[in-house]
Amino acid sequence: MGASGESVREVLAGNLRRARLELGLSLSELSRRSKIGKATLSQLEAGAGNPTIETVFSLSRALEVPISGLLDRRDRSGPTVVRAAEADVLRGEGAELRPLRGIAAGGALVEVYDQRFRPGRRQDSPGHPGTEHTIVQAGRLAVRVDGRDVELGPGDYIGFDARLPHSYAALDGTVRSVLLLQYGAGQRPHAAPAEPPHRGGMP
Repeated sequence: MGASGESVREVLAGNLRRARLELGLSLSELSRRSKIGKATLSQLEAGAGNPTIETVFSLSRALEVPISGLLDRRDRSGPTVVRAAEADVLRGEGAELRPLRGIAAGGALVEVYDQRFRPGRRQDSPGHPGTEHTIVQAGRLAVRVDGRDVELGPGDYIGFDARLPHSYAALDGTVRSVLLLQYGAGQRPHAAPAEPPHRGGMP
C-alpha cells in the first residue's frame, strides 16, 4: 500500500466495486451483509464519503476479502516507499490506522499498518480472522484480549488470535505502534466465529 497517486478513497472505491461484482452482490445485498447503508456504499464506490476503520473492517467481513484486498493498489513495480506525511489515514473511535503494505508469501498474507491511539478513548473489536501483532513504539498501551488485561510500553510486543474480542486504550497520552495482521493460507474474513456484540470494529 502507499500514498502516492490515488487516495485511499479512490483505491477503496475501485476495489470495493470489483469485489462486490465478483461475488455477484447488489448494493442492497452488500448493505444487508455489512450493516452499512446503501447510500453510504454508493458514495464509497463513487470515491466519496469518509471511510472509517469500522466501515472498512465491516466490508472486509461482508465481502470475504482481507483488508488489503480493499486498500491495496494494484500493478505496483519497483520499491514501495510510503512517506509518513503522505500516508492515508483511517480513523476509528479511538485509533488511527495508516495502511502501509500487504505482503503475500506462500499463500499467506501479512498486512502492515502504522497505528496510533488517542488518549481518553477505547478502540473495541468483536474479533476478526487472523493473528494480530502489535509493537509499541512510544507511549503506554492498555490491551484487553478476551477479558485479560495487559499493559505495554515502548518496545513491548503482543500477539494473539484476532478472533477473540479485544480492545486498546492509550494511557498517558498518544500511543504510536506498528500493527501486523497475519492471515494463514486460505484464511478468509468470514471464518471468524460469531462473537457477542461489541462496539466498534477495529482490528
